[in-house]
Amino acid sequence: MAKPGDQGVTIIKRKKAGGGDGHHGGAWKVAYADFVTAMMAFFLLMWLLNATTEDQRKGLAEYFDPKVPIARISGGGAGVFAGDSVFSEDAQAKSGTGATDRRPSEENAAMGRSGAETQPEQSDKTGYGMAEMENLFMGMSGESDVEDPDLRHVRTQVTDEGLIIELFDVEGQPLFAAGSAEPSPRMRALLEMVGHVASKVVNDVAIEGHTDATPFTGGGYGNWELSSDRAHAARKILVDAGVAPERIARVTGKADREPAVKDDPFSPRNRRIVIKILRSDLKR
Repeated sequence: MAKPGDQGVTIIKRKKAGGGDGHHGGAWKVAYADFVTAMMAFFLLMWLLNATTEDQRKGLAEYFDPKVPIARISGGGAGVFAGDSVFSEDAQAKSGTGATDRRPSEENAAMGRSGAETQPEQSDKTGYGMAEMENLFMGMSGESDVEDPDLRHVRTQVTDEGLIIELFDVEGQPLFAAGSAEPSPRMRALLEMVGHVASKVVNDVAIEGHTDATPFTGGGYGNWELSSDRAHAARKILVDAGVAPERIARVTGKADREPAVKDDPFSPRNRRIVIKILRSDLKR
């Protein structure tokens, strides 16, 4: 019981104001960013539909289709091989893999010529750009005797010179018999696949043979002769696979003078055959 004169203690309880977090939080920013991105994609789609022809839209659709390794209809693209643009109104898509007329119209002439040209006597074939040929080469592995593990022996790149295809040894899996120009079954399958791709164009082909730095002992036969013999063996298989003999621009043996692995001259990676599908505007 409180005594007279005692004063009670006053307790003030303050409540925190609520409801402001929803306005000052960051969740709405994420939703707004998603909305803006979706609207940008929508307007870009509308612009593409208005700026392209039916054939060009088909080419774009096939380019982004993961089930189609090579777009059948494509206008090529600008770049080192100065392919025709997909936005050129007069780009004529034909059967085969993307390209335009061998003789472009005056409107597209400034776009440059394709890096690869078709057989003039076979007008139903489409010209292949170098990038398209590279994709075609890799895509044909499923239609040939080449298995996926065999592709470890393959390296491709598109350069100013053309499409470069390197077929090289992997540790424990040589492509030629040791010290011999006799190709293994794996090498034959790879060369036949290269030949099938190269037969689709009329570009010149250059073949180079390379070895590692392992020396020969006596007999007057060395890495120069071995690299040359291997290059000629590759040439014969390519010709048998459909490459016209007159398209072979040069066959050279470079021994161990241009190793792929400069720090290790004995690396199996240095033992290789290099096949170059040359640009059509390069001289032999």
